[in-house]
Amino acid sequence: MIIFELSCTHGHRFEGWFASGEEFARQQERSLVTCPLCDDAHIERLPSARVSVPKGAARDNAPPAEATEERSPADNSAVAGLPAEAITKLRELVRNTENVGRRFPEEARKIHYRETPPRAIRGQASRDEAKALTDEGIEFTSLPPFLSGDTH
Repeated sequence: MIIFELSCTHGHRFEGWFASGEEFARQQERSLVTCPLCDDAHIERLPSARVSVPKGAARDNAPPAEATEERSPADNSAVAGLPAEAITKLRELVRNTENVGRRFPEEARKIHYRETPPRAIRGQASRDEAKALTDEGIEFTSLPPFLSGDTH
C-alpha cells in the first residue's frame, strides 16, 4: 500500500492510499481520484519523503539506503494534532458507518425525511449538494482528511 500526499486545484490537501503508483495513475486518468472536500477531479501528487527505519536499527548521519512512500496509520497523529489513541477511536467510529459514496445527499435526505430507517452513513457531496442539505436543515459534518479515506 502506498500513501500519496495529494492536492486539488483549490489547495485542499489530503492523502490517497493506492496499491501502487501505477494504480494511482490509472485512477487519476479516469477521474476517479477526487478531493474529499470539494469533489475536484484535478488532483496532483505533492512531493513527499518518508523514511522507514526498522526498530533497533542504528542511527547515524548516513543517507538512508531506501525511502518508502508507506507509513502506518498511527503516523497521522502528528498531522491531525491528536494522540494516536484518539485517532484510532475516531477511525473505529468511521469504520462503523456505511459508505454510500456519491449517493450521500440522496441517502441523507431519505434518512432525514424518514423514508428509510436511521443509520450512520458517510460519503461524498459537492459543495452545492452540501449547501442544499444544510439549507434543508439536514445535519452532517465533513470528515477531516486523515479520516476521509475509505477505512474498510
